[in-house]
Amino acid sequence: MRDETYPMMQPGQLLARGVCRHLSSHGFVCVEELVPDRGLRVDVMGLGPKGEIWVVECKSSRADFQADQKWQGYLEWCDRYFWAVDGDFPSEMLPEETGLIIADAYDAEIIRMAPEDKLAAPRRKVLTAKFARHAARRLHVLRDPEFQPGMM
Repeated sequence: MRDETYPMMQPGQLLARGVCRHLSSHGFVCVEELVPDRGLRVDVMGLGPKGEIWVVECKSSRADFQADQKWQGYLEWCDRYFWAVDGDFPSEMLPEETGLIIADAYDAEIIRMAPEDKLAAPRRKVLTAKFARHAARRLHVLRDPEFQPGMM
């Protein structure tokens, strides 16, 4: 997937962009590249209108998926877990017990809803706070590009 409109974005980032747009149409707010725990970094985390937390991993190729050895570690950090791939991806490779989203840089569609496994309240509280801090930090850097987190 290459998009000449956004030449600086990698294929996975383009998928994430479409996913975030789609989740927004369902009332979610999203952040990209959130670290829920040491050694993990989710591509997209969505926070829903009822506080639900979805994790979406964007895979731009078969090799990208096969290299991902830690995806199961994300399951304990969300209510629902999805893969997002483009229409050419061999989706039969993806585990059937996870959700499936087909995406491009502009939109996405949920093809298979992920099963729900509700987070415990204390973990949800921690994740919601991490989500808020991550979003606020991103906004601060956007508004003040010279800002370095932790400099004050």
